[in-house]
Amino acid sequence: MIPVNKPYLPDVSQYKKHIDQIYSNGWLTNNGPMVQELKVRLEEYLGVKHLLPVANGTLALQLAYKALDITGEAVTTPFTFVATASSLKWEGIQPVFADIDPHSFNMCPAKALKLITPATSALVPVHVYGNPCDVDAIDALAKRHNLKVIYDAAHAFGVQYKGKSVLHYGDAATLSFHATKVFHTVEGGAVIFKDEAAYERAFKMINFGIDTTNGQIIDQGINAKMSEMHAAMGLAVLDNIDGVIGRRKELYDRYISNLKDYVTVPHWRKDASQNGAYMPVIFKNADECDRIFLALKEHGITARRYFSPALSQVEVYGSKGETTPAANDLVTRVLCLPLYYDLSDSELEQVCGVIKNVLGQK
Repeated sequence: MIPVNKPYLPDVSQYKKHIDQIYSNGWLTNNGPMVQELKVRLEEYLGVKHLLPVANGTLALQLAYKALDITGEAVTTPFTFVATASSLKWEGIQPVFADIDPHSFNMCPAKALKLITPATSALVPVHVYGNPCDVDAIDALAKRHNLKVIYDAAHAFGVQYKGKSVLHYGDAATLSFHATKVFHTVEGGAVIFKDEAAYERAFKMINFGIDTTNGQIIDQGINAKMSEMHAAMGLAVLDNIDGVIGRRKELYDRYISNLKDYVTVPHWRKDASQNGAYMPVIFKNADECDRIFLALKEHGITARRYFSPALSQVEVYGSKGETTPAANDLVTRVLCLPLYYDLSDSELEQVCGVIKNVLGQK
């Protein structure tokens, strides 16, 4: 059995080193020393400021909306994991779906422009598969219409654009540290804010809106704190993250070399680095995609339809009738193949072999 993903686990001794410290000091949550250390080390590694660790990536999005006072409507992408839209809806913000660029698979700024109304308060693009959005066009659009930008960067840990972290862009960028991500804390996430004031407000919000200096409730809040146990796993993983990303990139490149004559892949943003977060492949049509999906399954290989359906087609999100033909087509033709640190070269060859056999050797 070859799963589509498998969490990276550091040597247990690395994790236990941090757990022993937790047992020694008895501090399990409420911004303990492990969370504080993880924040500092992540800021150093990613080259960012104002990073706030939280309990998961969905809460990271919700916290960003609250801290930046997002209301009304937000223009986002239909080609993303459900959390991007559900977090908006949960906060009473209507997601409005702009179609994607058919080459990068990210939200198209020109399509987004046509959907901006007086009710729009934010743009919520996603760096899909870790591929940076057209950040320059999106930020220019936001400035022209006085909108906030919250980048869902759940897939983009460690990705750089023009020599600096892609997390620098927007008023906020959110990360997921779920177990399946390139970097994880088992469950967790983070928000990176452009402005210190927004960071300080969010820091109070994650602890019920309480000002820890005087115990007063000074803002609306929620419990979004990361625990010490989760931060400990993050510290252990971070010790090995360069090797994890390096291996994932190596596997990504090996897939490309094997399958370049059979499938297409997203057009990666020029001047952007690759982190090997996913291995998306696009087939000529839905029938071809279905045949590959079933053939892989028959050989004990799991592929995932990331992301299907297009969220503009999901009734619960109350689509306003937006047309998203590029996204609607893509979701029928894309599969994500197995990609994780422990995937062996021989297992990768097995995956590629099934695809080649179905499509015919070239």
